[in-house]
Amino acid sequence: MKRFVICAAMITAAMFLSGCRRSEAPVMFHAQGQPETLGEWHVLASDGEHLRLNPGVEPYALNTALFSDYAHKLRTIWMPPGTKATYHASEAFDFPVGTIITKTFYYPRAKDDAVLRVAENADETRDGLDLANVRLIETRLLVRRETGWVALPYVWNAEQTEATLARAGDTVPLVMHKPDGSAKESFAYQVPDENQCAGCHSTNNTTRELHPIGPKARHLNRDDPWYPGQNQLARMASLGRLQGLPADGVPHNARFDDAGASIESRARAYLDVNCGHCHSQVGPADTSGLWLDAGTNEPRQLGLCKPPVAAGQGTGDHLFDIVPGKPEDSILLYRMSSLDPGAMMPEVGRATVHEEGVAVVRDWIAAWLGNCTSEGEHVAMR
Repeated sequence: MKRFVICAAMITAAMFLSGCRRSEAPVMFHAQGQPETLGEWHVLASDGEHLRLNPGVEPYALNTALFSDYAHKLRTIWMPPGTKATYHASEAFDFPVGTIITKTFYYPRAKDDAVLRVAENADETRDGLDLANVRLIETRLLVRRETGWVALPYVWNAEQTEATLARAGDTVPLVMHKPDGSAKESFAYQVPDENQCAGCHSTNNTTRELHPIGPKARHLNRDDPWYPGQNQLARMASLGRLQGLPADGVPHNARFDDAGASIESRARAYLDVNCGHCHSQVGPADTSGLWLDAGTNEPRQLGLCKPPVAAGQGTGDHLFDIVPGKPEDSILLYRMSSLDPGAMMPEVGRATVHEEGVAVVRDWIAAWLGNCTSEGEHVAMR
């Protein structure tokens, strides 16, 4: 069994977060097995008051992130020292064996053990998380082993000191409201089981191999939140952690909440990261004919006047995925707005409706011109 046990003293000083604490064990890569606790990986450390990144563990941020019931996310990557990820223009980067990617889901705290529905703030994770202000829910690991990627979900205990492997998933009841106390909402936060993790990360329906979703050029190509004025990818390359980054032409997705960007770029970015890993030419939803990844530009494949293949009750009695100028008649918007298990999309990973994301897609569909005939042909406006 191979193990990477890296001493903190070997980590270069030019990491995203610096400073070695003698009390912290070095990151440990488990080449086999399923450790029962998150602490056995030594990627994140919690004393019940603060959650910190261990030396050599690097945070990263996305332009537009996948929606998960308004949860905030601390994303990190650890690679064995001396190794590099390899750039790819459209797919997830090729990470070396030994890579550990984590995503910790948490919420800002409100009164009476409720949580707040507020926008994410990258400053929250510069030096980790103050647990007096946030509530940890789960941490998901993607681990690159010799045989491929493995997904492992861990759920945090009430003391916020440790997270335990949840092979069968878990349900966490939450009450969420806005800072002004309005829009209180009770819901059951769903921690995915191992099969559900694999279902989303198996982005190629033929090979069924797991791959990361977020660490792609178009999602990572942005200013580094922790180093103003520096591009996140360029910084990664300058630290010797990424090879093959071109000097120009790197794809870029918009932020879905950037009012200064076009509505099309915002909606496409949102659909790409939330739906495109399944709805693509090779994804698990390849037979649907609805492809929402960034590489698709043909209007019919994006849903324009396209009847569903096998949506069943998921159509809401609507005829086409996108009806130009009529978002409320479009199956796409109906399924994004639904909480019916037989209709909602995405079908896992949320128990609430992302109102802001739905609004962006609604505005995008409303801007389309023309009409659909009863046969599903698009007629352009004259």
